[in-house]
Amino acid sequence: MPSIPFLGTASLRTLALVGAAASGKTSLAEALLHRAGTIGAPGSLERGTTVSDFDPLERKFQHSLNASVMHLHHRDTRIHLIDTPGSPDFLGQSMTALEAVETAAVVVNAVAGIEPMTRRMMDWAARRGLCRLLVVNRIDAERVDLPALVERLQEAFGKECLPLNLPARGGTAVVDCFFHPSGEADFSSVEQAHRALVEQVVEVDAAFVERYLEDGDVDPSELHAPLEQALREGHLIPICFTSARHGAGLAELLDVLVQLMPNPAEGNPPRFLQGEGAQAHPVEARPDPDRHVLAHVFKVAIDPYVGKMGVFRIHQGTVTRDSLLYVGDGRKPFKVGHLFMLQGKEHVEIPRAGPGEICAVAKVDEIHFDAVLHDAAEDSRIHLQPLDFPIPVHGIAIEPVRRGDEQRLWDLLQKLVEEDPCLRIEHVASTNETVVYGLGELHLRVLLERLTEVHRCEVRTRPPRIAYRESITQPAEGHHRHKKQTGGAGQFGEVFLRVEPLPRGAGFEFVDQVKGGAIPSQFIPAVEKGVRQAMEAGVVAGYPMQDLRVIVHDGKHHPVDSKEVAFVTAGRKAFVDAALKARPIVLEPVVTLEVSAPEAHVGDITGDLAARRGQVNGTHASGDGSMTVLAQAPLAELASYQTRLNAMTGGQGRYTLAFSHYDVAPPGVQQQLASQFRMRDEE
Repeated sequence: MPSIPFLGTASLRTLALVGAAASGKTSLAEALLHRAGTIGAPGSLERGTTVSDFDPLERKFQHSLNASVMHLHHRDTRIHLIDTPGSPDFLGQSMTALEAVETAAVVVNAVAGIEPMTRRMMDWAARRGLCRLLVVNRIDAERVDLPALVERLQEAFGKECLPLNLPARGGTAVVDCFFHPSGEADFSSVEQAHRALVEQVVEVDAAFVERYLEDGDVDPSELHAPLEQALREGHLIPICFTSARHGAGLAELLDVLVQLMPNPAEGNPPRFLQGEGAQAHPVEARPDPDRHVLAHVFKVAIDPYVGKMGVFRIHQGTVTRDSLLYVGDGRKPFKVGHLFMLQGKEHVEIPRAGPGEICAVAKVDEIHFDAVLHDAAEDSRIHLQPLDFPIPVHGIAIEPVRRGDEQRLWDLLQKLVEEDPCLRIEHVASTNETVVYGLGELHLRVLLERLTEVHRCEVRTRPPRIAYRESITQPAEGHHRHKKQTGGAGQFGEVFLRVEPLPRGAGFEFVDQVKGGAIPSQFIPAVEKGVRQAMEAGVVAGYPMQDLRVIVHDGKHHPVDSKEVAFVTAGRKAFVDAALKARPIVLEPVVTLEVSAPEAHVGDITGDLAARRGQVNGTHASGDGSMTVLAQAPLAELASYQTRLNAMTGGQGRYTLAFSHYDVAPPGVQQQLASQFRMRDEE
């Protein structure tokens, strides 16, 4: 592979291909790599030969499961491409890719039209201040209505969505509507499209508005600055048309990326903060290669043979081989032994990289997702504004087939959680089981396949476990005196506390109101530790507790026998005493659903949801004769929902879900869960 030159920010572009599954993102990435001369021929999803989907499980499922980083060169410009999964089960991989780029290219299947993931990625990209580009793929497919699709895009995302080019010759070519507005399009007018683009761009600059009104047009080559401003502000969202399979629009798309999309100095700067909470303040990262280093780790991959690899975007400064970099708040730097640029699974070593580049380092144990890499001690406590990841609520209880593999399984699960911010594991003390939570059935299925096929760890699973929670409904007082005498030094601690309910979603508050040293200050953390232990174990059904305040207001201690362990026990039992008096309840997770299906099946879908305690909040047309139903429903009612949806729609229905909130479970469910908890306690 040829050596990779060091380029300035003006010659760099960063782009994430995002959107719904089957919109053609991976095929488009392959076609662009081929068109730019990076690869000899486009890879095939069916044959498992694509650059981006190199994971054995991706080849097995024939779907992208991970964000994959590639690069190509066009017109002396390097374009970093990140191909992302389209399944809502792998949203974490797609969302983190947005942290590394200036442009989000939202790929739309011309046949399927606007899908729930299209809306999600447009919304997230806007929230992160990214320039957005709509790429309509498969324009040469049968049964496509491109004029209607453009109208739906403008209805969904605003009139600022304007075609940069238009299909021609039956979708086998495209014509430019900005720089060289000539030729015949399959629909609309090239001249009208050009005029709409220019008018949209000049609106952000009063001087150009005046020139446009006087002259009737402005040379597009003079509009670079206002164009970049329009893209930054979301005042313009270009639409490009392509066919990845047959090549239409690919050369034009590469030209658009180079000529119109922002370089690292032209996009909106990343939202770095220093400090935590209310004390955090913005930190400006400038794409200057001579300043100190600020880089962000947006992806971690752990290979059984290569070890841990951190993939990061450089926002400021220059990283070289032998650089000394700190990881977040770490006090000891690591030395960059090898610096890589990625091409799918290939690691191309480079001597240095500057702002705008996407690179990787391997075998650095302390590196982790969302870490900020820097080379100045004063840059500790710097982080990017956190992403609002969906909460994983699908769960399975998991255990190893072979006894003695418990610790190995736990270690493997920890590694998989490091790679995916939307996986979560917890050990449930009340049932002594390990539970893995993900975003959906496919998410967990892939995790299990990775355990067995990649890591050779055989496991057993039980049906999905719902992530119930507990809370209280009224204030109550609790008290416990822990006194233990064993012949030598004893144990003594006494705690008086009060519990109060908080609004739903408020979490947990611990308040110290002890006066006069009744409980010495060094033992207050032990009391809180005991309270948290009791909350984790639950009091009525064995589920973690939330949405409550604990106020410790009195207690007693002994100058000799009081120890931390005594106050942990006293705090735990005092909390249980109070919580049982506070009318504890069980909360169930409620999720937001978006169900897409042919319009003829909407009645069946809404009726089924209503029968399962769901609430339908509305519907809207998704295109191609399909409708999207927006609803909320308890997660417990959605077991095997895809199977039911397939039966109702003849296999044509799809859905996404995201955690919404916790609500009080019905009395029958609460009684059943409490009864099961008591039976487990008696065993």
